[in-house]
Amino acid sequence: MKHYISLDNSKTFSEKPKAIRDLINTTLYILDKFGIPIEGTPRRLERMAIAFLASGDIKKISDLQAIKDLNSGYALKTRDIIVYVNKYFGENISSGSYDDIRRKDLKLLTVAEVVLQSSPNSATNDSTRGYTINPTYAELVRSYGSKNWEQLIADKLKNIEPLSKKLKRDREIAKVAVTLPSGGELIFSAGEHNDLQKAIIEEFLPRYGHGAEVLYVGDTSDKYLYLEKKELEKLNFFEISHEELPDVIAYSKKKNWLYLIEAVHSSGPISELRLIQLEKLTKDCKADIVYVTTFLNRPKFRQYMTDIAWETEVWIADNPDHLVHFNGDKFLGPYKEK
Repeated sequence: MKHYISLDNSKTFSEKPKAIRDLINTTLYILDKFGIPIEGTPRRLERMAIAFLASGDIKKISDLQAIKDLNSGYALKTRDIIVYVNKYFGENISSGSYDDIRRKDLKLLTVAEVVLQSSPNSATNDSTRGYTINPTYAELVRSYGSKNWEQLIADKLKNIEPLSKKLKRDREIAKVAVTLPSGGELIFSAGEHNDLQKAIIEEFLPRYGHGAEVLYVGDTSDKYLYLEKKELEKLNFFEISHEELPDVIAYSKKKNWLYLIEAVHSSGPISELRLIQLEKLTKDCKADIVYVTTFLNRPKFRQYMTDIAWETEVWIADNPDHLVHFNGDKFLGPYKEK
């Protein structure tokens, strides 16, 4: 029984003997049936597979029936896993990369408890802690190739929610829908920073944007979540790939104003230094620039207040009908009730 998941784009995989390639493909098939997300780069999948094989002392297909597990007393430390895969799978992983074994190669497997720690109560950096296969999953590996094997998995793991399903549910739940002024919709990853960006688009711009159209939005998980590159180029805006991009950019044709808006949660506001950088980058822009720093609430504003540059604006999401002007005498004068 052979099942293949394409790793052809991995140079290290293509250079391995066919027997090893078949073993890695079979391992990924097994892990997929165990509910491990088979996503990521080909190299990342290859590394996960061989780390699993090392944790069960499997060098060839026939070893699957004799996989070792926690009950066998077998466990390999991260450095030992590197030695193992270098020796048996033609790898050339540096001995100094042992943290990558724990943080990357075994991460999904340990979270799903397919691979267990030999001493789970030890410190993260305990050099004596090893990794081994969970006996529940080892039993299923030993029966691989048998009749109705997939049904056997379903029966054995019926009370265990697959990690792939958990992660998919988390990704679906942990999203923030944002409606653009134009009527379109964006889907942000969850988090306070993106909650603030949602407020900028749905609360700030309708109040103070003079019909502004959103031209750029960066998400914490996607720097270019929304981008109207051609429109920004028409305004002679600076290079879109530049690291100094603010969180939200919007343009009001009515005013010929380009809003550069920072959403402050963990990073800083538009400070004097940041203002100098942005002014330099936008010196050839055809629109007049409005610099805005935004906060979710007043306590967060107070935290950064002394860093905010003059000649900029501040908006606080939990007081959406008010602006704070750091603009000298531009707005000086008595307030009259409308």
